[in-house]
Amino acid sequence: MKNNSSNYREEDQKKEIPTLTSLNQTLRNVQGLLKGRSFPGKVLLTRRSDPLGDASLKHSPNVGRSFLDDDDGPSEHVDKPIDEEVQSTSKVNINASVNTIKSSSTVNTTKEVQKSTVGTRATDSARVMKFKKELSAPTVILDKLRELAWSGVPPDMRPTVWRLLLGYAPPNSDRREGVLRRKRLEYFDCVSQYYDIPDTERSDDEINMRRQIAVDCPRTVPDVSFFQQAEVQKSLERILYTWAIRHPASGYVQGINDLVTPFLVVFLSEYLEGTIDGWSISDLSKEKISNVEADCYWCLSKLLDGMQDHYTFAQPGIQRLVFKLKELVNRIDEPVTRHMDEQGLEFLQFAFRWFNCLLIREIPFHLVTRLWDTYLAEGDALPDFLVYIFASFLLTWTDMLQKLDFQEMVMFLQHLPTQNWTDQELEMVLSRAYMWHTMFKSCPSHLAS
Repeated sequence: MKNNSSNYREEDQKKEIPTLTSLNQTLRNVQGLLKGRSFPGKVLLTRRSDPLGDASLKHSPNVGRSFLDDDDGPSEHVDKPIDEEVQSTSKVNINASVNTIKSSSTVNTTKEVQKSTVGTRATDSARVMKFKKELSAPTVILDKLRELAWSGVPPDMRPTVWRLLLGYAPPNSDRREGVLRRKRLEYFDCVSQYYDIPDTERSDDEINMRRQIAVDCPRTVPDVSFFQQAEVQKSLERILYTWAIRHPASGYVQGINDLVTPFLVVFLSEYLEGTIDGWSISDLSKEKISNVEADCYWCLSKLLDGMQDHYTFAQPGIQRLVFKLKELVNRIDEPVTRHMDEQGLEFLQFAFRWFNCLLIREIPFHLVTRLWDTYLAEGDALPDFLVYIFASFLLTWTDMLQKLDFQEMVMFLQHLPTQNWTDQELEMVLSRAYMWHTMFKSCPSHLAS
């Protein structure tokens, strides 16, 4: 009998051990499969007061569908072997898994990764060569370009890469110049038809909408002096009003004005040198300004085509994603959501602005274009991936939030201490988001309430 009891205990122990080792093996496989790619980064999966923890895992982009109208269908987000491994561990309790990840990934941390300078990733010479190779091809392979862009695009290549990722410029290099010329002329015609007309030819709703846009433009990125230039605000007004008239289902919604700013800065960088603080749009010819406006208009249209219900009446798309965000945060760090519930704080009270403006108001503006490299690399999968990015962003302050009452949390979340953030903190947010997406996307039952 003793021998039988001993055998039973040994068998039980053997059943428990593979559960933990299987997850560790999954993480090793993820790290191994991604090794050698251009996406070095760190992943922090546990609650810490220090946002720059020790744990590190290399990550790669979720290669979503393109914004092109003739897209044949969704492409895989990650390599198949990763999917299979994650699926095999879908029954593992996630809370236990996170603790296991902390210990295993800490052991795997190397001095080399600790000393790496994440901010220099986009301008690394090897990565620059890879971008040049892809962009010089007769036909750009968009999936490969997305993989590169997910971890940051060299600034001088960003205008071209963004046009391609959004489907505004065609992958075929022979057609590219002709298509851009035609689309820009189409925008100029729209401005003449809808904007450059007297108010007597507008409806009352159109007059009110234009007035609202004129009020919002000076409020756009107020801490960056460049956007206070009169000609810059006039360009914003033309882009926004023309877009709103051409998209009557939503019209103009406050927050869309923020979404134009990354495009404006990126496309102006083709003509203006130095930092944005020293830019003057008056240095450019009217033709160049018009071309920049046209590119901003079409790229904004492509971006919002993938999230139309975010800006229609009652903005149901944003409300749906806020609900998903709460579910995800509750699964990853239940004490935080419990504390918010106890204090009576709803996720809509702070996260609505995050989804409405895509974090532009929450982080330093010099980091926005880097963040948008990842956004655009996600393609049509962006709305769902935003949930993981924003969960990672929120849980950067998990310990702090649990010490605050309702009023303190509201004030804290409206004025998050990101003013001194660098690329490294942003990379941490994206790395965590990628790892959580990899863990949960094949196991949706883990997100069920």
